[in-house]
Amino acid sequence: MKKEGWKELPVGAVIPEPGTSKKFETGDWRTEKPVLDPDKCIHCMFCWIYCPDSSIKVEDGKMTGFLYEYCKGCGICAYVCPTKAIKMEREEE
Repeated sequence: MKKEGWKELPVGAVIPEPGTSKKFETGDWRTEKPVLDPDKCIHCMFCWIYCPDSSIKVEDGKMTGFLYEYCKGCGICAYVCPTKAIKMEREEE
């Protein structure tokens, strides 16, 4: 029996467009949120590189804040910040 290659396999599903959090605001269930101290920020962009939700606002190559509607409050941005310009604070109800 000849083994089929991947081109011969039947299509199992069609995904017409990739999933994206741009269509779905996902930040409403976090328990902590990042808060920026702009005086400490050196705009190294580590937070932007590491944020898994692309929730870091950037204007003219500088970090300017957060997109809280997508931020899940994981705290990676605060963890990687070399100047501790980002602190995690309890989310107010």
